[in-house]
Amino acid sequence: MQDYEELVSFLGTWGRFQRRVFLLLCLMAIPGGYYLQSVFFLLASPPHHCHIPADRNMSQDWIQASIPEQFGTSGDLNSNSTQQVGVLSERSSCSRYDLDQVQNLSALGLSPEFVLSELKQEDCKDGWTYSTEYYESTVVTEFNLVCSEEWKKPLSSLAYFLGALCGSFISGQISDRFGRKPVVFGAITMLSISSIALAFAPSWPVFTLLYFLIGMGQNSSLIVLFVLGSEIQIGSTRILFSSLCLPCTWVTGMMLLPGSAYLVRNWRHLSLMMAVPGLACIPLWWQIPESPRWLISRGRLREAELLLSSAALENKVEPPHGFFLSDNCEKAESKKSLGFLDLLRTSNIRHTSFILWFVWFSLSLSYYGLAFNMSSLSGSPFLNYFLVAAIELPAYSVNWLVVSRCPRRYSYIGFTLMGAVALLLIQITLHSPPALSLSLVLLGKFGIMIGIGVSFVHTGELSPTVIRNTAMSSCATFSRAGCCVSPYLMQLETFRKPYPDTIQEMGQIQCFRCPWASMSCLKDDEIPIQHQIMGLETVCA
Repeated sequence: MQDYEELVSFLGTWGRFQRRVFLLLCLMAIPGGYYLQSVFFLLASPPHHCHIPADRNMSQDWIQASIPEQFGTSGDLNSNSTQQVGVLSERSSCSRYDLDQVQNLSALGLSPEFVLSELKQEDCKDGWTYSTEYYESTVVTEFNLVCSEEWKKPLSSLAYFLGALCGSFISGQISDRFGRKPVVFGAITMLSISSIALAFAPSWPVFTLLYFLIGMGQNSSLIVLFVLGSEIQIGSTRILFSSLCLPCTWVTGMMLLPGSAYLVRNWRHLSLMMAVPGLACIPLWWQIPESPRWLISRGRLREAELLLSSAALENKVEPPHGFFLSDNCEKAESKKSLGFLDLLRTSNIRHTSFILWFVWFSLSLSYYGLAFNMSSLSGSPFLNYFLVAAIELPAYSVNWLVVSRCPRRYSYIGFTLMGAVALLLIQITLHSPPALSLSLVLLGKFGIMIGIGVSFVHTGELSPTVIRNTAMSSCATFSRAGCCVSPYLMQLETFRKPYPDTIQEMGQIQCFRCPWASMSCLKDDEIPIQHQIMGLETVCA
């Protein structure tokens, strides 16, 4: 077939048709960007401690003293924490002194500081009291995903990213077979309906299932939008769309999320609010065309000719007569549907696929590992996440300049190396002012984001039309594999934690944990309660 861009050059690159499609496709990226980092607000875990019932009739001193202090078990300071002579202490989140003993001592009028060391500790039998400084309600606080149930929180994140992984894998093959447009609107519809249903989830398992579906819709919509816009636009307009405007639009959606979470502190109301942009996009079905490049690759020449003739009419240009039925266009390349295995069939595409999969996996692991670590930064989580999202705007602006003027490989290597060095420097500035750590975090994400932007464009350019969406989606699948690992990275954190001297002091052992299991692999009485620190959980699947 004649070069597609030469074939449709009569349309120009910035006519009314291109401008309309350009704008609408960018707007359709807002729902996916809006939900991209929802896990950090829906699953936020505020500071908490064991609840002390009011009917215990204890003095205020004993109520305060009934929650033991722990030393060196956390790197974060909160309102219940103190730090003296370099030693960190904070109120225990998962234990309290035996309330029966505390109540008896309080009735005797004794002072807490003289007898606390002799008291036994017990679990939070009456539930927890959560800080409401930043959140009125989250999934963690409503379903009590803390202490012995803390393993459910990273599992919920894992379900979201597994949904994104499955959505990437499935949507690419469906899109290459049935078209880009149905998959885009189907994914956005799934995202919106699941978000509404999420607001009414009666239990944690239902929430996790719906969150899996949200992950499928969110990632599928962004990937197929990128491919659809890149195939409709040509020349410099395509570069502008794929490397700057589309990414900046979904970053705008990301920046809206912290503001929404700040205004709506209840996670159920926030879920309803996040469904609105997707619902607003559904009427655009009648305004967004199918990819003419895909139609030609599938041999649907008549449909492609009608679509481009309509575009010519909108641009007020005259199309060549019979431009698809003439000798300029041969029979379509192949009507055979290509799938994932075709990415491995020949050596040239196989080697390219392996390299791209590794690149996308590592970039995603860095991106989300950094995002999950944002909770350790001081200050308002809403402002922190807004700043980390906002840094992507200048990153994508630089990415557009780089993609327009520089080789792809050198650009990727240079900026990802810059991001990696910035993140490494954080390790030697842990005791520096918070502003320095935040600056290095932003610089690290800046470099990583340019690397991601270059990879998006480069992957689309390396992939042939007949299998482009499958190739992009396969890369996104490996990217989401990196996302699935990232929630568990923080479980391995040892900063400001004491060296364990015995095997028992290592905390809970690593074990398989099924979603229906609520008991630890070790019973509570087998581990001293002051050492019951959650370790890495391996989820059976």
